[in-house]
Amino acid sequence: MILSIFLQAADGGGLGSLLPLLLVIVVMYFFFFRPQIKRQKEEKNFQNEISKGMRIVTTSGIHGKILEVEEGYIILESENSRLRIDKSSVSKAMSAVYLPKDEKKKDNPKEKSEKK
Repeated sequence: MILSIFLQAADGGGLGSLLPLLLVIVVMYFFFFRPQIKRQKEEKNFQNEISKGMRIVTTSGIHGKILEVEEGYIILESENSRLRIDKSSVSKAMSAVYLPKDEKKKDNPKEKSEKK
């Protein structure tokens, strides 16, 4: 009796029963894991490209200007104080307001003279 139940289950199974599971795994990879890996790579590249004079925001919300850049940390000036912060605590998403492209637009002397 029990043996016949197992034999019936084996006959109806096969690749057809695994196909929906494989499809779910593939969809999860493309919609969840792959974009997350891409964001992590972009964040790491941003942290490695940090340079002196950039304005940044840390993951804890501290806004400031970079005074020095060392291998694993930065010296950040914020409100008349200097903080030694690990590079991994700098957020690309929150620092997007201060990215160099935006600073060039703000500091353009032609735009300033036209506004006056």
